[in-house]
Amino acid sequence: MERESDLYAPVKRHLEGLGFEVKGEVGAADMVAMRGEEEPVIVELKLRIALALYHQAVARLAVSERVYIAVPRPSGKTARRALKDNLSLCRRLGLGFLTVRDDGRVEVQCDPGPYAPRRNRRRRARLEKEFAGLRGDPNRGGATRHGIVTAYRQDALACARWLAEHGAQKGALVAAGTGVARATTLMRDNHYGWFEKVSTGVYALSEAGAKGLADWADSG
Repeated sequence: MERESDLYAPVKRHLEGLGFEVKGEVGAADMVAMRGEEEPVIVELKLRIALALYHQAVARLAVSERVYIAVPRPSGKTARRALKDNLSLCRRLGLGFLTVRDDGRVEVQCDPGPYAPRRNRRRRARLEKEFAGLRGDPNRGGATRHGIVTAYRQDALACARWLAEHGAQKGALVAAGTGVARATTLMRDNHYGWFEKVSTGVYALSEAGAKGLADWADSG
């Protein structure tokens, strides 16, 4: 689809099939549909999702609670993610979301209405655990040039610094010296490649670990 007008006919057919009378460019709205004494349905058409589209649609909510956005159905590797993200945003804003396929079929992703998302206790627990695990506020200025400082990375840095100062040691001694209870598991998993196993339960700092300490010198 090359023009917004290419969306008009499929969406009009869809609404007429539901018993609406449909007209285009009514006032500031791209499309308005009426059915008996019901509240009007307003549809904003765009070739791609943009912030301006949401601004327009939210403005139409002052006229009617039945506002939709309509866009061509996205394709490609990111299509599913794009649909999911925009569907979530539409629900948050109380907007309806229509997508139009290349064959002219209209798909209703969601209808307008109030949205009360379910709280995800597992995600909240992970958030609280990460918050509690961070030492200080290492990301107060945003990400460093090497990335975000996580509680896991802080623990890895603590272990790396200990080994840099004391040489190869057993995981239990590193845990006791750094206060990182998961030191042995962390060094064994070696997520960043900073550690090397010397013997059973004994670890030393690798060349990558020495570089990591230099890169993250200002991190907690």
